[in-house]
Amino acid sequence: MSKNIVVIGGGAAGLLCAAKSAEKGNSVTLIEKMSRPGRKLLITGKGRCNVTNACFDLDELISNVPTNPRFMYSAFSNFMPYDTMALFEELGVSLKVERGNRVFPQSDKSVDIVDALVDYAKNSGVNFVQGTVKAFDCSDNKITAVILEDKRRIEGDAFALCTGGKSYPLTGSTGDGYILAKSVGHTVTPLKPSLVPLVCSNNFIPKLQGLSLKNISVTLYEDGKKIYSDFGEMIFTHFGVSGPVILSASSHIKNMGKSKYYIEIDLKPALDENTLDKRIQRDFAEFSNKNFVNSLAKLLPNKLIPVIVLLSGISPSQKVNQITKDERHRLVSLIKNFKVDVTDFRPIDEAIITSGGINVKEINPKTMKSKIIDNLFFAGEIIDVDAYTGGFNLQIAFSTAVLCAENM
Repeated sequence: MSKNIVVIGGGAAGLLCAAKSAEKGNSVTLIEKMSRPGRKLLITGKGRCNVTNACFDLDELISNVPTNPRFMYSAFSNFMPYDTMALFEELGVSLKVERGNRVFPQSDKSVDIVDALVDYAKNSGVNFVQGTVKAFDCSDNKITAVILEDKRRIEGDAFALCTGGKSYPLTGSTGDGYILAKSVGHTVTPLKPSLVPLVCSNNFIPKLQGLSLKNISVTLYEDGKKIYSDFGEMIFTHFGVSGPVILSASSHIKNMGKSKYYIEIDLKPALDENTLDKRIQRDFAEFSNKNFVNSLAKLLPNKLIPVIVLLSGISPSQKVNQITKDERHRLVSLIKNFKVDVTDFRPIDEAIITSGGINVKEINPKTMKSKIIDNLFFAGEIIDVDAYTGGFNLQIAFSTAVLCAENM
């Protein structure tokens, strides 16, 4: 039997949920506050849109979701990354797989993904309405209508909240959905930025601004205990550190301000300490009559050398042939364990995603239906589930959207 479906939010989850619902013969209204749907999708992946991750093993997929991973079993099982890839190919978007199994449109243009989703929804019969939902009209534990800011009233049989998080507010993600969900009895877990650059307190940080490092490994510590490791790329900024490995590490920081966090960077992960020591000895032999500060050009980026020299405690003007074995070992340890002290996240409006959201205990993971309101469903970033960078968060949006559409 055909139903009147109302989807609130025209991002990745909302567009796919609306399109799939309409495809089933339902009458679907999609309410989006911005003049153009999919605004946040346009800026993902630096404007290229990392649409999913070509990770086809369910357990591996789940392992890339650090927050409430078990909640995602049904949604992922029902709609995997290969389903996402097949969908976009069917919609006319050619895809390619890059390093780390990241999937992008062949054109490198996120607008192709957004246009495909919008066209899919329109061609399926979705009615687009621009406006901001301010309240639910409820009766007998059900929502009967939504009330818009301009007092318009839109009735429906089932409602989906797909309003995203609080990151990138200029794209429309301003947390409206949390307020609506709370108004009907849902709880929202504490919101914090995730996949976000990190602020560091070390006084050498400004000297390294703009330095990009590749093929390094990082280890995140909480109160001295190792909690996460990664390998890849990062960059130093005027405030601290950013880049892919840092963004992923940020999603493991749960007690900022309460616990003490620091990151150790292994600048030469391909070499163990003994091999690195021998490499340095060879360099020192080559530059034996030079000052220490002029002996590291083959080993380290120029911008990093003055900082390493300072932290090593070895005088920059000391002749290389006078450096002791202990000093050399200290240098090796510094290169293998370059430490930065993390003091804060950058603001939530700089985060790629929001960690926290609708408590997963209040949502049926097999249907995405509210356990509190009989005809309310959820999909996407509004739910308290988030993943690492690499296309996993968009896959969460698509998988929850499809499950939501199938059960509305």
